[in-house]
Amino acid sequence: MDLSKILFLDIETVPMQASFDDLSDDWKMLWEKKARYLIKEDETAKDVYQRAGIYAEFGKIICISVGGINKKNELRIHSYFGADEAKLLKEFALLLNTHYSSDAYFLAAHNGKEFDYPYIARRMLVNKISLPLLLDIAGKKPWEIKHIDTLELWKFGDYKHYTSLELLAKLFGIPTPKDDITGADVSQVYYQENNLDRIVRYCEKDVTTLIKLYLSQKNIDYSLFKWVD
Repeated sequence: MDLSKILFLDIETVPMQASFDDLSDDWKMLWEKKARYLIKEDETAKDVYQRAGIYAEFGKIICISVGGINKKNELRIHSYFGADEAKLLKEFALLLNTHYSSDAYFLAAHNGKEFDYPYIARRMLVNKISLPLLLDIAGKKPWEIKHIDTLELWKFGDYKHYTSLELLAKLFGIPTPKDDITGADVSQVYYQENNLDRIVRYCEKDVTTLIKLYLSQKNIDYSLFKWVD
């Protein structure tokens, strides 16, 4: 596969509000219904609200980081981020519509088929943004969908198996992207610390790791590639 045809990506998401108490009464009721399947003994819907960010119905995207490899084996990372979800999604849609608007291109993510791709598509619809070609998969046959998933590549058909990006990075000798924060910290860093730059750096590290993992899975030495600003 032509590596220049792949757009690598990762997203960071948070709950739609900083806390359960900030929700309107109707949203509280809807979250309580959802949380029935999440809470353990002695927990309440409020206790597990910080997990709301992983659901597109109750969360929002605050960062999309993307990476690409050009014909000179140069790698670049760029991020779309901010409190205005509609704005960053429009900017990302413009990128896809301008530079990745044919069946020759692919998206790549870790666990992307279960999380990143559908989450982005759902939030675009919520924000009344037309889906770019690479995300508009309705009616397509499986082999027509241009989505690469490094988790799926590792599964080798074993659909019961989940392996984190962090674990695979360790396995392949790739520096961990979790040397500062993890996904579980993103909501706190966003709402309590108000430090979006820290989240963007974390998201970009995940994309860097994703690219190195994909190259390793293809038995390509990632040290042969040059990272440029």
